[in-house]
Amino acid sequence: MSNFEAIVPALAKALEKRGYVELTPVQKAVLELGQADALVSAQTGSGKTVAFGLALAPTLLDGAERFSHAAAPLALAVAPTRELALQVTRELEWLYELTGATVSSCVGGMDMRTERRALERGAHIVVGTPGRLRDHITRNSLDMSALKAVVLDEADEMLDLGFREDLEFILDAAPAERRTLMFSATVPRSIATLAKGYQRDAVRISASGEEKQHLDIEYRALGVAQADRENAIINVLRYYEAKNALVFCNTRAAVNHLTARFNNRNFSVVALSGELSQNERSHALQAMRDGRAKVCIATDVAARGIDLPNLELVIHADLPTNPETLLHRSGRTGRAGRKGVSALIVPNNARKRTERLLQSAGLAATWASPPSADDVIRRDDERILADPVLSEPMKDEERGFVQALLDQHGPEQVAAAFVRMCRSSRSAPEDLLDVAPFTPSGEKFARRDEAPSRRDDFGDSVWFSLSVGRRQNAEPRWLIPMLCRTGGISKREIGAIKMQPEETFVQIAADWAERFLAAIGPDRKLQGNIAVKRLDGTPDLSRAGYQEPRPDKKPHRGKRTFDQNAPKFEKRAPADQRPAFEARPWAGKPAKAKFEGGPAKHKKSKKRPG
Repeated sequence: MSNFEAIVPALAKALEKRGYVELTPVQKAVLELGQADALVSAQTGSGKTVAFGLALAPTLLDGAERFSHAAAPLALAVAPTRELALQVTRELEWLYELTGATVSSCVGGMDMRTERRALERGAHIVVGTPGRLRDHITRNSLDMSALKAVVLDEADEMLDLGFREDLEFILDAAPAERRTLMFSATVPRSIATLAKGYQRDAVRISASGEEKQHLDIEYRALGVAQADRENAIINVLRYYEAKNALVFCNTRAAVNHLTARFNNRNFSVVALSGELSQNERSHALQAMRDGRAKVCIATDVAARGIDLPNLELVIHADLPTNPETLLHRSGRTGRAGRKGVSALIVPNNARKRTERLLQSAGLAATWASPPSADDVIRRDDERILADPVLSEPMKDEERGFVQALLDQHGPEQVAAAFVRMCRSSRSAPEDLLDVAPFTPSGEKFARRDEAPSRRDDFGDSVWFSLSVGRRQNAEPRWLIPMLCRTGGISKREIGAIKMQPEETFVQIAADWAERFLAAIGPDRKLQGNIAVKRLDGTPDLSRAGYQEPRPDKKPHRGKRTFDQNAPKFEKRAPADQRPAFEARPWAGKPAKAKFEGGPAKHKKSKKRPG
């Protein structure tokens, strides 16, 4: 007997065959709709596709157990991206498999003639993207006359991508007597307005318990030096060795850059961005599904709707711009009861912004440093020891050659060769700069403790001299970021900064002095050939040649001697009381004498009479 008694029997059997034991909150909520319209807010990964598939079944089957011959479509599902549309198609195919339903897709980038022939043969359910569906309606290849239901999946994303006009065209072309189901992660005013114009007495469903999807996701915020972002990603990928990993970037250029670098590091990687053709995108996702590639680097829009069954790791190479993007990215993993890791790569200057992002999303992350090279190697050793090939019994055909290896090289040499072969097949981990961890204090992350406003109680420290000063326009506001970036330190490890005309003294925490020197390298140079020298003890600020700056006035640049004690404004004396002016010889060129007799030098001479 089926465990899903309220569901159409054919769909209930499909769920059991798929391994479903219990429905998600949004799936349970839509079963109570009956034939009503609905506006459903539910997060990615909550089972929305199966939910609207279950909601549509009573309307489409109308009491029958199976569909009759396919003719004009009975249902239309609209999705914002090609990947999501194809994902919805696959989900509906297995869900409606026992009903005999024909599901067709119409998405941009695919051969339109093939889609037209499929529509001519007949389909019960059509899934597509807004632009391609509008093209088919305009060309009369998509018959909308028999539609009983329209579903808008990720409606908020479709409006954000500028598909409002296409959606209104599609909804206007559909029969007035139809069901309209809208699914959206959020319900802004634009979605509410669209629902009000195209739905009738819609039931508003806010699926509770959506946050449970993130209980299977471990969030980790990894603090890194700005220059170590890519190296940290490499170490994270190497440390977890996930079956599938998804790396998110904010731009196409960043996707192309990381793809090239990871290819050079022997990672099996594919890219996913808007500039790829549909054929290239489909091949990239298929490579991830069948194991030919393990790492996918993608932008947010390109990755919308991706469903990779073995996705165990999500890395945010660029931080998300808002909490919704963070949740959507992370929701790609930790699905269907599987565990996942969501790692945020946090440069030093983005720690507080990351804290606010996590708080806005209602997430608690573990703050830590990324795996070091030693951590990755230890993890590799653990995998080698746990490899099941070491516990398999020796086969008879192998025994002779194994004994020959041992006799010729000895067991230790054979074991060393095995370890070297295992390690050489993997990309070498990167050596990262040490960065102080960003740890929470109570419910809030520490702020004042990490950068005290007073430096007189800085503690044990070492003074360094930099070969720039006031005459080179040196300022703490650009010296501090340069020290942090090049020296692998944060502001809290920097104490007092004493400016001089030709050099600058910087106080560094004693515990970080050696690491600071190691980070800047043996040439002891910062960017722009700024030389760094370690001092013994405290610098002598009263030595010859050093003058404290006078904050009151700028030096006078006139010809007369400037008297600081003179009043700023002085009333001018009367003319008869002023000192007589002493004439000086004229130092300029003498005035040109006027020539009386001849014509002017640069003028046309006049002819004299007579």
